[in-house]
Amino acid sequence: MKQWLLAAGLALALIGPASADNYPSRPITLVVPLSVGGSTDVIGRLIAQGMSKQLHQTIVVENTSGAGGTIGVGRVVHATPDGYTMLIGQWGTNVATGAIYHLNFDLLKDLQPIGLIATQPFLIVARGNIPANNLKELIAWIKANPKTATEGNSGIGSPSHVSGILFQKAINSPIQMIPYRGAGESTQAIVSGQIDVLLNTPAVSMAQLKAKQVKVFAVTAPKRLATAPDIPTTDEAGLPGFYFTFWHALWVPKDTPKDVVARLNGALRGALADPEIKNRLTALAQDIFPPEEQAPEALAKFQNSEIQKWWPVIKEAGITAH
Repeated sequence: MKQWLLAAGLALALIGPASADNYPSRPITLVVPLSVGGSTDVIGRLIAQGMSKQLHQTIVVENTSGAGGTIGVGRVVHATPDGYTMLIGQWGTNVATGAIYHLNFDLLKDLQPIGLIATQPFLIVARGNIPANNLKELIAWIKANPKTATEGNSGIGSPSHVSGILFQKAINSPIQMIPYRGAGESTQAIVSGQIDVLLNTPAVSMAQLKAKQVKVFAVTAPKRLATAPDIPTTDEAGLPGFYFTFWHALWVPKDTPKDVVARLNGALRGALADPEIKNRLTALAQDIFPPEEQAPEALAKFQNSEIQKWWPVIKEAGITAH
């Protein structure tokens, strides 16, 4: 009996390293913590495509939205740490929510970083039939309609929510905030004219602009977009110094084996260097992080610095989930 147990133990010991070497031996799930159609979803699907090619394995995208992305993030936090469940998160889901929601997990301690992907600015967008033709006219219209002007966002704690509050403070005028489950839904609302204003990403707004379904007044960055050079910056349009950019990155549950983390990081780097993926991200006005900033350690340091920077700002602005 003892000999059988010893043999079984040796067999299991041999199986362990072999199975790690075979990773990934089955499809990987990439959790998008927001709804279909927003930039997190669009970028997630591109990254899944690029990493799938690098890993020679299918990556299935799963949208798990709600509560500013905290439901989807929690799904990954509590998943088995074997490398078969990944999270694409961003400034809203992995920084801002920690200052806004009472989370039952720690954004820094309960997730293992894989790497940074890209950063992007917002566009200040309005419904297509709004009676304003530039940012100064839009601000004047909002101030003339303080009780009826509406601004959509992608959910409480999302980048569009926090930046929307900061936009109201910058123009010194209130706007009724209307939260949606993601940028896909808030984009549909601005296109259909259900809301007046939205801070939205180039990744999801450029198609509506080209189709003349919305008006775009400015980019929230100090320089114009290479993909849309006709859109002025906030400095040029009359709201100097109002900048807001946010980023995307990948995580897995804490305690995921180091060799698996290294394999996923290598696949992410390969995807970001792939000409097809790189060009498609660039076309969506994504500024890809340079290779030296794509390491897991770089993401950990960057995320921590973002929390230190933004939590006081969010709390001072009185932004809560209630």
